[in-house]
Amino acid sequence: QVQLVESGGGSVQAGGSLRLSCVVSTRSGYPYDDYGFGWSFQAPGKEREGVATIHWDGTRAYGDSVKGRFTISKENDQQIVYLQINSLKPEDTGIYYCEAARGIWYGLYPGSGWTYRGQGTQVIVSS
Repeated sequence: QVQLVESGGGSVQAGGSLRLSCVVSTRSGYPYDDYGFGWSFQAPGKEREGVATIHWDGTRAYGDSVKGRFTISKENDQQIVYLQINSLKPEDTGIYYCEAARGIWYGLYPGSGWTYRGQGTQVIVSS
C-alpha cells in the first residue's frame, strides 16, 4: 500500500513558479526505491494527462508540452517527489496528481498503468 499526499498548489500569476510536493508513504510491502513516480495534470473539462515521470533509477521523462518548464525530482531519504513548474501559463490551470507504479519501466507512463494516485493539488494561473 502506497499513500501519496500532494501539496504546494495555489493561485499564481502567469510567469510565476510553483513547486509541488508529493510525500510518499510506503506503509507495507515494497520499499520506496522499487517505485517510479509521476505527475499528471487535469485541466477543467479535459482528460488527465501525464506531464513528468521519474523512474526507479532517477531517469526522467516529460510530456512534449512541458519540456523546458517542468522539472521532476525526488528526495529519496525523505521520500518526497517534487514538480518544479516555471513560466506558468493560464493553460497550466488545473489539478496536479502524484502517481506511483512499482517496477523497472521507462517512458512517461508505466506499461501496466499507475497503481496509486493522490488526491491532487490545485493550481490556478491568472493572466
